[in-house]
Amino acid sequence: MYTLFTANKTNSSWSLRPWMLLEQLCIPFEEKVLYFQPDKNLQKTDFLQAAPTAKMPALHHNGHIIWDSLAIVEYIAEDYPHVWADDKSARAWSRSACAEMHSAFTALRSQCSMNTHKFETLTALDTALKADLIRINQLWTEGLQRFGGDYLAGNTFTAADAFYAPVVIRLKHYGLLDYLSSAAKAYAERIYQLPGMQKWLSLAETETERPIRNA
Repeated sequence: MYTLFTANKTNSSWSLRPWMLLEQLCIPFEEKVLYFQPDKNLQKTDFLQAAPTAKMPALHHNGHIIWDSLAIVEYIAEDYPHVWADDKSARAWSRSACAEMHSAFTALRSQCSMNTHKFETLTALDTALKADLIRINQLWTEGLQRFGGDYLAGNTFTAADAFYAPVVIRLKHYGLLDYLSSAAKAYAERIYQLPGMQKWLSLAETETERPIRNA
């Protein structure tokens, strides 16, 4: 069985990606949470238990340690091909979309930090954030129209949707959904209501206190 190491559900957007993929596709896994710490040296010591980069998430399986969310997803896909779409064109598009998520949208990340407890409507958006929202809308609308399903790569939830799940939280919690097309906005609402997403948000609500050190 996979062992997935994650950080706080309140703040760890990168942990959400593989976690929601496994949860939503009903792939068995054990989760171990390593909490962010006020003392970053102690945090690094704790996180090195799971990954050589001292960053979450990380996956342990059969003696292998896989770090970085995209590498984790690709590793899981070797055992569970339905992580990606059946159609070759949809798979290629999805991998490009995931890679773009991995490297872009810096304004959204910096100005709308991941916080499941926070609800704040942004009214003054700078040029960089507007550009990120325009691109997200283009990307989601393209996937929905091109592959003709309720999800980005067709009719089933795949890694592409998991990678943009934290973006859904950001857009909803910062009041930015109206910057999307009607199709993209409806997609965001569908993702937000998925059982996996609701479970993550419910578990995040229990993180009222963080342990000083990880066990």
